[in-house]
Amino acid sequence: MRPSVVHLNGISKSYRMGEVGVRALSDASLSVSPGEMLALTGPSGSGKSTLLNIAGLIDCADSGRYLLEGREVGALDEHERALLRRVAIGFIFQGFNLVPVMSVADNVDYPLFLSGVPTAERRKRVGEMLAKVGLSEQAARRPDALSGGQRQRVAVARALIKTPRLVIADEPTANLDSQTANQVISLIRELCHEEGAACLVATHDSRMSDRCDRVLAMRDGCLLETVPPAQTLQGEAHEVA
Repeated sequence: MRPSVVHLNGISKSYRMGEVGVRALSDASLSVSPGEMLALTGPSGSGKSTLLNIAGLIDCADSGRYLLEGREVGALDEHERALLRRVAIGFIFQGFNLVPVMSVADNVDYPLFLSGVPTAERRKRVGEMLAKVGLSEQAARRPDALSGGQRQRVAVARALIKTPRLVIADEPTANLDSQTANQVISLIRELCHEEGAACLVATHDSRMSDRCDRVLAMRDGCLLETVPPAQTLQGEAHEVA
């Protein structure tokens, strides 16, 4: 059995809203292996985003252990979390979160630039990644000149360009039509498998959860039983256009 990229054990998190304490997560535990896509489903407010934020080193748990590739990371300070996030974790968002004044190529290049990768290597890797996501001809265009599906492909390319160990995807298909969603899902699966990255997805979209390797339901901050995907491999024949 392959070692887990992500291992969360007994994670709990509470917030205060005025005078009221809110339990966002309660004793949540999960593991994600290299190349595996794990979906978190459940209604709004069930704890999905809180769990993603903790796994993505954006927030810290109140209690529990977080191991990233065997390293205890739950007690890192904010600066240490930011440095590790920069090299080890890629993010894909519902709203794309692209820099509007930068070209497609520059958006994809940005994580490499922040990591200090030499210019020649950056150009080579960006060109290769844009070819993989089918956007070589769009490299010089800005995000507002692209369709929603193309912008999400840029976001996928940006998330994977630095070869992260973990990809966090928050509702990545929510704004896409069915054909485009299937293409984006296939692209995420293909690239995460190719790079050996674990992928943790929060989604309300059955098109997404049905194509993941495992599905965990969430309710009231608790992880429930594993829900078998209805069609994990269905749609694998869909090619990225």
